[in-house]
Order: sequence, then C-alpha cells, then structure tokens
Amino acid sequence: MGENSVDTIDEYISNYPENIQKILEKIRKTIKEVAPEATEKISWGIPTFYLNKNLVHFAAYKKHIGFYPNPSGIENFKDDLSKYKTSKGTVQFQYDEPIPYDLIRKIVEFRVQENKQKK
Repeated sequence: MGENSVDTIDEYISNYPENIQKILEKIRKTIKEVAPEATEKISWGIPTFYLNKNLVHFAAYKKHIGFYPNPSGIENFKDDLSKYKTSKGTVQFQYDEPIPYDLIRKIVEFRVQENKQKK
C-alpha cells in the first residue's frame, strides 16, 4: 500500500483510503501542534518528524497504525499503553478502536523534551 517509495508525508498519506487518510492527517496535525519546530521527512519509507534527531515515526498498515516514539517513549508511557500491542519502540493502534490522540500528544511532548535535552 504505502510502502512504495514516496518523498513527502503528503504523498505517503495519499496512497491510503480516505478513512485511513483522516487518521494519518490527525496524527500528523497532533504531532505538529506539539512540535511545530520539527521537520517532516520520509525515513525508512514512513512519515517521520525530526527534531535534532528522529522524534517520532508513524505508518499505516492493514489493520492498525504503527506509532514509533523511540523505546523511551514506550517505556515512559507503558501504563498508558498497556492495552495496546507494543514492542521495544513501537505501539499499534487498531483501526477498530478509537485512536488515542491525547496519548499520542503526551508521548510527543515527552519526546520533544527528550530530544531538546540531548541536543
């Protein structure tokens, strides 16, 4: 689906059905609100926000959104993320459940502070 080579987040999002595009755009908007100084790019074929170094990535899959806030972002919010499938640096938000935009916002805020400290 969106895995073919794209150069921009707009291009990436446009590869998906409208219902998925809306979710991707809302995640993107949420990240931009928290990290307006972060730059957007495609890294590893997926949307990436960069602030001194990679801040967060996100991607659409068949049944879920993958959100990649670095292992520290997962570890720091492990209680909040306990109902989602997680691995070292990834969390999966299933399409058949509400996407937790407020939690995404909190994780991005944490990652912004972390990346600014490590400058």
